[in-house]
Amino acid sequence: MGNRQISFWVAAVWLFLAGAGLAGDLQVDPSVVDGGPYHRIISLYGAHTENLLALGAASRLAGIDGQSVHLPGAGGKAVFSYHDDPERFLAARPDLVLIRPMIARGYPRLVRRLRQSGIRVVSLQPTTVDQLAGYWSLLGQLADREPQADRMIRVFERSVAGFKRLSAQVQKRERVYFEAIHSKMKTFTPQAMAIFALETAGGINVAADAPVRENNNIAVYGKERLLSHAAEIDVFLSQQGAMNQTSVAAIMAEPGFGVIRAIKTGRVFQVDETMVSRPTLGLLNGIYHIGCLLYPDLYGSAGRDILASAGIDG
Repeated sequence: MGNRQISFWVAAVWLFLAGAGLAGDLQVDPSVVDGGPYHRIISLYGAHTENLLALGAASRLAGIDGQSVHLPGAGGKAVFSYHDDPERFLAARPDLVLIRPMIARGYPRLVRRLRQSGIRVVSLQPTTVDQLAGYWSLLGQLADREPQADRMIRVFERSVAGFKRLSAQVQKRERVYFEAIHSKMKTFTPQAMAIFALETAGGINVAADAPVRENNNIAVYGKERLLSHAAEIDVFLSQQGAMNQTSVAAIMAEPGFGVIRAIKTGRVFQVDETMVSRPTLGLLNGIYHIGCLLYPDLYGSAGRDILASAGIDG
């Protein structure tokens, strides 16, 4: 077994055991890395696309998801969806299609048809920060961008360390409830990337007792349990995006929420879900953004310097 295959097995097994969500019977074939690197990749998940572009692999992308057309390097790329007919994929002659477990579960016939046609399909989605290094490393191997993936890992780790040093200067930490889905009174589980961003930025997660479910970063918290912390909640954060299409006004007007400290003081803020729930370097922007909401005087300039050193615009 060659070094590349050994490296692949380490990454794949690590991701699987850590609960990255390699979908059920869609575990990665050990020949995937040996068959690479790949030159005509179609990515159907925004995080995969963003990471490959960040790794400098734009030339290897034959197609991208619709949400990524605005990203640097994505211009002119064909847009694909898991709703498309398999024949459209086959006509593009991809040698690798990257998906995530939700697609694998929801569209098994598409996955099966692509594989029957000799196209490799890989389903990946890390769910915790501890899984990011293995995930980025694997993408680097698939796209022949291993040095760039190593650099991405180092940049992330260095930046997180910088944010933690900055947060260590906070004298009184803000207590925060981080809402995931308003209509269902759901929050994030303690191991979720969003909570990592919050805690790295110096916040205290009020809902640390949220029930943990395997391979799921969202937990039902319920209004009654939330209101039991009403007097403790200094800041109310809510992710904003496809998963949670509420507004600050709707949160402020929610029946019963008037007793929450953050509602009384008007400290209710929304955070773009792509900053806190995707396995990309954008998570650093999420940490910075939350830090600015909680501790604007501390984070404003110093946090921007950390982002700048990582090559990210704040």
